[in-house]
Amino acid sequence: MNSLTLFDTMARRKRDFEPTDPDRVTMYVCGPTVYSYAHIGNARPAVVFDTLFRVLRRLYGEEQVIYARNITDVDDKIIEAARESGQPIDEITTHYADIYRADMGALGVTLPTIEPHATDHIPEMIGMVQNLVYGGHAYEADGHVLFDVSSYEKYGRLSNRDLDEMIAGARVEVASYKRSPADFVLWKPAKDDEPGWDSPWGRGRPGWHLECSAMTEKHLGKTIDIHGGGTDLVFPHHENEIAQSVCAHKGAPMANYWLHNGFLTMGSDKMSKSLGNVQLVHELIKDYPGEVLRYALLTAHYRAPLTWTADLLAKTRRSLDRVYGVLRRLGDVEAMEGDVPAAFLEALHDDLNTPKALSELFQLAGNANKAVSDIEKSKAKGELLAAAGLLGLGQSDPDAWFGLTDLDPAERARIDELITRRQTAREEKDWPTADAVRDELNALKVQVDDGPEGSTWRKLD
Repeated sequence: MNSLTLFDTMARRKRDFEPTDPDRVTMYVCGPTVYSYAHIGNARPAVVFDTLFRVLRRLYGEEQVIYARNITDVDDKIIEAARESGQPIDEITTHYADIYRADMGALGVTLPTIEPHATDHIPEMIGMVQNLVYGGHAYEADGHVLFDVSSYEKYGRLSNRDLDEMIAGARVEVASYKRSPADFVLWKPAKDDEPGWDSPWGRGRPGWHLECSAMTEKHLGKTIDIHGGGTDLVFPHHENEIAQSVCAHKGAPMANYWLHNGFLTMGSDKMSKSLGNVQLVHELIKDYPGEVLRYALLTAHYRAPLTWTADLLAKTRRSLDRVYGVLRRLGDVEAMEGDVPAAFLEALHDDLNTPKALSELFQLAGNANKAVSDIEKSKAKGELLAAAGLLGLGQSDPDAWFGLTDLDPAERARIDELITRRQTAREEKDWPTADAVRDELNALKVQVDDGPEGSTWRKLD
């Protein structure tokens, strides 16, 4: 088994991944708050951790990896959306949860093993709060129950900042009932027009941080292998999760590895509604195949910032055209069933180095394109498909990718013949003939792209 290394935010270094139980590898990733459409920044952790899910399943077995990604379906933003629309909250959350799954599915994101909803785990949350109160880590004040940050001496270890620095750098709610500004809400009273549940502290609802700790414990255990999310969740969300979980479980760590993906920016700016630069996945998939968006999200290392531009998407599409062009040329070749090549795996096993893995993918595409014998073609095609599949790519039919499935066979044969003539002319440096053939192709509304693996084409509308 090839070793896997992952950058642990808590340790601030790459570590060899060693699950507590290789027969039950556990991963929890913070999922969506379902009150609106997901933007492309929301898709980055979904794609990153889906890729890790694929790698883990290949290493340990599909049935041995348990991946939980939650749905937050009770939240201030959800309540506000219900007030503005006049719709019941459960209709809003069900609607947008379904859209989220479909939109992420279009990007090749497989469903997690478990998808717990916050509102299905209120008893577990109340139980955890009671445990914290009894243990002296939480207190009731003015109808709220708050976690006493001073009761957990390691608070701030994940974000590597002292308490004063964290308070100054974050939007911490200041309230008269708090013993300290850093104390955070575990349970709060619900207004008459808000969803609420009966509890020992009156009718109320959970604080945001509580749900992940309670659902992780129920479905995966007190200590899990991997906890993931965006870097914006390090503080306060994950810091608070750790504090409440560790204190509720008598010092047991919440997770052995903490992974965080970097921000996605629009040019030099972080994507935000206030800047008007939010791009929704739901809209992007109308203009681009989902694999183009997925590939684009994998072009930078997951821990690094990623700049999202139209130029990135254009380059991504051309790159995938090269892969699908090779697969199309090998359309009649039956792929040999085989393993993912070692160099490709080495890249992914090095803290999910997807830029290097993509580079290796094009080496495989080049090998497949240069293969001569039937056996060489079959083996090369099998390796290319296996490697692409581990990244969630190469899942479309090549003809469908290029929009050729509905093309008249006679017209398609004519275009293929013109492409071959042009390629021959280019190889012989007969530029007048190549240009003349290109003019014929333009007249037929055929877009030709030249690459190292040869020319690909698609019919324009």
